[in-house]
Amino acid sequence: MDSLLPLAQRVGEKLKARKETVGISESSAGGLISAALLAVPGASAYFMGGAVVYTRPAGDAFLAVPREKRAGVRSSSEPWALLAAEHVRARLKTTWGLAETGASGPTGNSYGDPAGHTCVAVVGPHGSVARTLRTGSDDRVANMRAFAAEALKLLDEQLS
Repeated sequence: MDSLLPLAQRVGEKLKARKETVGISESSAGGLISAALLAVPGASAYFMGGAVVYTRPAGDAFLAVPREKRAGVRSSSEPWALLAAEHVRARLKTTWGLAETGASGPTGNSYGDPAGHTCVAVVGPHGSVARTLRTGSDDRVANMRAFAAEALKLLDEQLS
């Protein structure tokens, strides 16, 4: 996690300076995004909450995306990451919603994505953006760190 802290610090400082807040929905990063942001002193000024949405039941409980909105949208995709970011932002009433969904490994997921595949998304006051990262690795722990870093980088870019 030490490699994530400088990026989380930068994001946290920007959010605090702007008096803005963030909500997190993460899956295959396993809580590392939230943990990195919460490790920054003063995180309560910007971190409103996060959930590890690792299964459909968790998504139903924490995101409550209506069935009609998720129809035809599969997990581990940019459209799902955008939907999750949008819903966590709305449910927590935050300035920003950040979501991550993927397959950390050592195998791929049931949708055919290989280990090392993730999609991250940010939804904020000026729109939304999503992107896909494929590490090419089946190293679960390294992928989790890479996924968390990619999500934090995307948020940092949107804050710049």
